[in-house]
Amino acid sequence: MTTKIKFGTDGWRGFIAEDYTFANVRRCAQGFASYLIEKGKHGQSVVIGHDKRFLSENFALAAAEVMCGNGFKVYLTQTATPTPVIAFSVVNKGAAGAINITASHNPPTDNGFKVRDEHGGAVDPEGLKQIESLIPDSETNVKRISAEEAEKNQLLVRFDPAPAYMDHLKSLIDVQPIRDAGLKILVDPMWGNGAGWFPQILAGGKTQVIEIHNQRNPIFPEMSRPEPIPPNIDAGLKETVKQGADVLIITDGDADRVGVGDENGRFINQLQVYALLALYLLEVRGERGPIVKTLSTTSMLEKLGKIYNIPVYETGVGFKYVAPKFLETNALIGGEESGGYAFRGNVPERDGILAGLYILDMMVRLNKKPSELIDLLFSKVGPHYYDRIDSRFTGDRAEKEKMILEAKPTTIGGLKVTGLNTTDGFKFMLEDGGWLLIRFSGTEPIIRVYCETTHQDRVKPILEDGLRLVGLQK
Repeated sequence: MTTKIKFGTDGWRGFIAEDYTFANVRRCAQGFASYLIEKGKHGQSVVIGHDKRFLSENFALAAAEVMCGNGFKVYLTQTATPTPVIAFSVVNKGAAGAINITASHNPPTDNGFKVRDEHGGAVDPEGLKQIESLIPDSETNVKRISAEEAEKNQLLVRFDPAPAYMDHLKSLIDVQPIRDAGLKILVDPMWGNGAGWFPQILAGGKTQVIEIHNQRNPIFPEMSRPEPIPPNIDAGLKETVKQGADVLIITDGDADRVGVGDENGRFINQLQVYALLALYLLEVRGERGPIVKTLSTTSMLEKLGKIYNIPVYETGVGFKYVAPKFLETNALIGGEESGGYAFRGNVPERDGILAGLYILDMMVRLNKKPSELIDLLFSKVGPHYYDRIDSRFTGDRAEKEKMILEAKPTTIGGLKVTGLNTTDGFKFMLEDGGWLLIRFSGTEPIIRVYCETTHQDRVKPILEDGLRLVGLQK
């Protein structure tokens, strides 16, 4: 039976050996090749990279054989490579796009297939639908040549993308002050592609960088998945205290997302990190420009927008929405609730390495510990509290959506409901400026219930009411 391949918020992901097979990866690659040909890019080059999951390099080679078989020149990364580095390589090589074999933060059973456009950013929703429509039903309709033949004909070139990306970083940040600051930085790359990058970038000064979970281990010990949120980061937070580190920097499996822990071993959530990064660019670096945010991230950004007199644009969830708006508005920063942030001057893609360096630079320039940076942020926008619950569900999604719409709650968590945004999921606006969002995952049978509020004691009641709205709690 043919697997119906559907691209979610960030590409296609599947269960290895169940639906994520070599045959289906080749079908996806053929769909992408046909899409690029329809866009008039036949004969151009494509970058292909991969993460450290089971057989990722083999799946990447399979995709490369298909792209070469369709007449494209392929630049294939020599080793597992961070997603932002793959994205930058698209622009650096003048390529038509990229394929990235990664399931990012998914469980170890999964792998994935991401595509990127000529800007190194996510393909827009219409483009993804077009790629889906061009995926052949059978592998027999896939064009491919062997890697050996492709290399012989110089259609397949293996390359090291690190030097060009490292040079590019120099145009975005001066890391010498971080090297000289004498910080003790703990880095947790979560067994993924971020391993080795911070020690290399920050070598040669008084600052000490210590890594944990920096080997290849695709079962991801000490975490359920390489996603930089609790409880996956608990081991890193404990090690921060044990080592007496000044900060914990965490990158997810493909290093496009960042997480941060403070000097006391407390997690700084991804909404707070986004607001800190915006504050850093606006206040510390004195830059100006629009902010692009998904509707699942913080309302602190709207408050910063008012303080600094800059526009804030809200999109649906996923970089397939953020990247086009980021380019359209020449945004200063774009990001989402999952911990992925893009920056002006870089490609329109999440970059966990650059985001981590910016947090470190903020610490050094302001001479503040991470907990003190949060105090500074809250002094400007007031305290904000956030949490999220992900729950697996069975049954019909449409029925649950109908249940939410028909509920029409007047209060949630004891706070008055002031509006409902159905752009992407169901976002209930609350009287304190906070919100409850209920969304269905685009890649898994999971309901995500998120909230942000200015009342710390309201977080749990808001989330509980959200679960009741979808029949997951009485």
